[in-house]
Amino acid sequence: MARANVANPGRGDRRRGGGAREDDKSVFKTTTGVEAVASFEDMGINENVLRGLYQYGYEKPSAIQQRAIMPILRGRDVIAQAQSGTGKTSMIALSVCQVVDTSSREVQALVLSPTRELASQTAKTIQAIGLHANIHAHACIGGKSIGEDIRRLEHGVQVVSGTPGRVCDMIKRRSLRTRAITILILDESDEMLSRGFKDQIYGVYRYLPPDLQVCLVSATLPREILEMTSKFMTDPVKVLVKRDELTLDGIKQYFVAVEKEEWKLETLCDLYETLTITQAVIFCNTKRKVDWLSESMRSSNFTVSSMHGDMPQKERDEIMNQFRGGHSRILITTDVWARGIDVDQISLVINYDLPNNRELYIHRIGRSGRFGRKGVGINFVKNDDIKILRDIEQYYSTQIDEMPNNIADL
Repeated sequence: MARANVANPGRGDRRRGGGAREDDKSVFKTTTGVEAVASFEDMGINENVLRGLYQYGYEKPSAIQQRAIMPILRGRDVIAQAQSGTGKTSMIALSVCQVVDTSSREVQALVLSPTRELASQTAKTIQAIGLHANIHAHACIGGKSIGEDIRRLEHGVQVVSGTPGRVCDMIKRRSLRTRAITILILDESDEMLSRGFKDQIYGVYRYLPPDLQVCLVSATLPREILEMTSKFMTDPVKVLVKRDELTLDGIKQYFVAVEKEEWKLETLCDLYETLTITQAVIFCNTKRKVDWLSESMRSSNFTVSSMHGDMPQKERDEIMNQFRGGHSRILITTDVWARGIDVDQISLVINYDLPNNRELYIHRIGRSGRFGRKGVGINFVKNDDIKILRDIEQYYSTQIDEMPNNIADL
């Protein structure tokens, strides 16, 4: 199968385009001429890719997919922002499945993510949607065998989804050849372009062909990130959600006032029976706190799982699989889990610690209520956290009420 029959005006055309405008009738600010396309069929998606998409469970595109997929398929640079749980990962997967040429086994699309779990999930989604189109994707992530990466890349894949460090390593080893790459997608770009990843991103970018299409995808895109994009994007189409639309309608948000840090554990234990009704994720700000809280809960005979970035990759994978399969009902974790990980059954998120920055709040709370499902977010708030909570409320134009006694009914 050659490159699919989508309207593609040629790579030179993506260097042209109108200026951005704000449309009062829409929550999206988009470049002039970007219209919503209401069905996947109207996007001219290849039949085999459509089969994979429908088999994966999609029937119609979400709001961000309706607006961002076509500019990506036409070869434009795109900045796409939408709230957690609106189908950004599947938008990436569908786009790369549509644009790669399956008659070649060279890497043509590169997706970079801030966490190993998100990179792995993206690769799995690409494999699933590209199943009938004979598309091969590989997750290039730290903590896994370098030898296996080299073997898979030598065998030939069209798409690599990875973390910046391992991808950069594979490029330098010349195992990941970049000459055929036409599109680079930075998932969770605000995190990717933050201080920790910036050098690695540029390290990868300088090995890529000059006429490269670049797409940024995230739930939050602070102004300083948008300003940075001018260095490596050309006249991007912007599909941006206004900040006051970022809070998920399907999520009820509450706070529990705990005067002192020591009282949080007792409060969590009191809530435990409510938690086990469904699957819940509990966020702490540090790895040490995750370990301590997990041990404290287990020593009180409560069953919990825990995960953070210092654990070996194999152990992280096992914990994720148990949690996805429903064998584990409560997961205590750091923000390594906050971005893009989708487990259907989660309907409750607890911030044992309020996040260190307000952008992280929506990534955490967005673990519940995904794709229009209902969810509940509970924040443990000490006396000196009240200001942070009010700041979050103001930032997202939302309201976080005190938790009622009948939380189990919700």
